[in-house]
Amino acid sequence: MAPRHAPTIRQRRFGTELRRLREAAGLTAAKAADELGTDRTVIANVEGGRFGISEERLRRLASIYECDDDELVDALAAMTGGRKGGWWEEYRSKIPPGFLDVAEIEHDAVRLRTVQTAHLPGLFQTEDHARVLFELVMPRLPRLEVELRVAHRMARQAAVTGASAKPYRGVIHEAALRMQPGGREVAAAQLKYLTEASERDNVTLLVIPFSAGGFPMIGESILYACAVSPHLDTVHLDSPTGAVFFDSPAQLANFRSRFDAIERVALPESKSRDFMRVIAREL
Repeated sequence: MAPRHAPTIRQRRFGTELRRLREAAGLTAAKAADELGTDRTVIANVEGGRFGISEERLRRLASIYECDDDELVDALAAMTGGRKGGWWEEYRSKIPPGFLDVAEIEHDAVRLRTVQTAHLPGLFQTEDHARVLFELVMPRLPRLEVELRVAHRMARQAAVTGASAKPYRGVIHEAALRMQPGGREVAAAQLKYLTEASERDNVTLLVIPFSAGGFPMIGESILYACAVSPHLDTVHLDSPTGAVFFDSPAQLANFRSRFDAIERVALPESKSRDFMRVIAREL
């Protein structure tokens, strides 16, 4: 089997969880390989996301590691095999790989949570709004890449608006709602679309007004993707140098607490929707 040169975030995460299970069992890679009847390089490559394994081998490893979390084992088993690449693969080598990782996380999640303070959620941006944002990137992007990024962002929205839309819960700061990249017309259309999206059965949008003062993670843009098993949750944080991902148990627990604290500061759902409508009328 040829090793993968660029494992996807799903493949890397699969390997990371197997490494954690092995370490929790107190086994070295060499000992795990002996128990499985294979070479230690296989264990290293699987844990690095460079090789895949069959469901049978995954379940044998789970038994060797004495993992009794059936939900986690079943979730890992579902990640084995040769799943074909998702729609985002057509953008590989055309836009930054972090964009593809985010699309894959959203696709695999069972629920999504976000916090946005300076930008509106990418999953609910209009095409014109998204295009303006990418045109503002410095140094300036070539026109083709701008259009590729816009098309990719629009395709991501199927995660919350498509036939298999998943539950979404987002918090947006008033500052993001009042910014007008692209001018009043673009901003008005964007707020109209955002308000309409908030009425979807699977969507909850909460607003933090300026009057709320400070709150945890102020200034951040964060995605929390909930998996079938909480052990496989992933957090994505935007940064000036690209996408940053968190998945350790301690980090996940910390982010869950922060999200809960932020939501307590936000307006209730109905008042948040009314607040967005007020801002739209002021344009």
